[in-house]
Amino acid sequence: MAKEFDVCVIGSGPGGYVAAIRASQLGFNTAIIEKRHLGGVCLNIGCIPTKALLRSAEVYESIEHASDYGVNVDGFSADFGGMIDRSRNVANKMSKGVQFLMKANKIDVFEGKGVFASKEQVNVLDDDEEVVEEIKADNFIIATGASPRELPNLPIDGEMIIDSERAMQLEEQPEKMVIIGAGAIGVEFAYFYNTIGTDVTIVELQDSLVPVEDKDIGKELGKIYKKKGMDIRTGSTVEKVEKDGDGVKVTVKSDDDEEIIEADVVLSAVGVVGNVEGIGLDDIGVEYEKGAIQIDKETYQTSVENIYAIGDVAGGPWLAHKASHEGIICVENLAGEDPQPMNYNNIPGCTYCEPQIASVGYTEEQAKEEGYDIKVGKFPFSASGKAAGLGHEEGFVKVIFDEKYGEWLGCHMIGSHVTELIAEVVVARDLETTGHEIISAVHPHPTMSEAVMEAAAEAYGEGVHLGS
Repeated sequence: MAKEFDVCVIGSGPGGYVAAIRASQLGFNTAIIEKRHLGGVCLNIGCIPTKALLRSAEVYESIEHASDYGVNVDGFSADFGGMIDRSRNVANKMSKGVQFLMKANKIDVFEGKGVFASKEQVNVLDDDEEVVEEIKADNFIIATGASPRELPNLPIDGEMIIDSERAMQLEEQPEKMVIIGAGAIGVEFAYFYNTIGTDVTIVELQDSLVPVEDKDIGKELGKIYKKKGMDIRTGSTVEKVEKDGDGVKVTVKSDDDEEIIEADVVLSAVGVVGNVEGIGLDDIGVEYEKGAIQIDKETYQTSVENIYAIGDVAGGPWLAHKASHEGIICVENLAGEDPQPMNYNNIPGCTYCEPQIASVGYTEEQAKEEGYDIKVGKFPFSASGKAAGLGHEEGFVKVIFDEKYGEWLGCHMIGSHVTELIAEVVVARDLETTGHEIISAVHPHPTMSEAVMEAAAEAYGEGVHLGS
């Protein structure tokens, strides 16, 4: 006999488990279905464990440069296995935290793959595709996330051609690695492996690293990565990958020239695609296109009245915090709470390589394309006393304002731990704060956050610390 609920969530990533908790808080009898690990990709094989690895790389890099700070350290080395183990321990701890939250909020958890039998029922299947539970609900929320995109000429075998999940759990550190794709995933793993001694080559189709970011950010990261010893191939494509004994030969084409690069392993980091296949969407009429379920972006309702979709499976930006916020709005709509719709132009993006990247709103190019007359200010961390004291003077903060009304159109940062600074901009833009209001707001000294105010001052010709 089918078990009945008010709300059933399929997938327990940052979108799914947050939606389930909020549903329970609002009085819905709630179930969640998860085929692998509570917490989804982010907590188990994505955001959290990769940040643990990146922290290990930061610590290693700090020790490597300890003498710059008057500290002598002898005989240190990278324990690759220890770094991997720490990363897994952090992920396991967070996953157990989600288990606790499910119990605390009285949410029924069903292990297995959720497949729609009808728009009123989802069957839970085990690894043998046998039905182990039947779940009926008034409303279903699809939060099945996304998986790494696979290129036709780059089939992932998990050994020599790997995806991000495998990259964070290799048994041995490779001597040479080719990373295809210079988005957030690609540049984060590039930083990790390069820092601990792997010879890294990055191949990117576009003309700069992190191509979704403001062009100045990509150029700056490219300069820094080259100084770190990485081989950067922008404006290039991978024509083929051939296995050669214990390694691979990667044919890279730049303009009309082809070159073969030898490596131990190739990491494919060319984006993700929503998990829409094999869950019965076609059978019940849920519409999707190119791996993204079609939704109403205010309610998250799909083409089927009682079925909703949030997070990566509903399209970009593919960010955990975006998925969580969508989950809350979706459930509050179901409860008649009339929540504020999400402003999709005010979702911050963060990349956790070192230096870190953080941004929100329009790039300079986008602002011009939208027809704005703009004021642009940039403040380099080389002029920051706090950055000098920290020994991290690379990078800058760039701000973009509408010349007519002072609207804060965008902000783009690259520097040490700038992901901790971007929230100020998000809140300010939500409150429709102008450039002059940022300038007049007292920022504490000495902090990295001063650079935000200083960049705003530069935009309006009021800067005092650059000598121009």
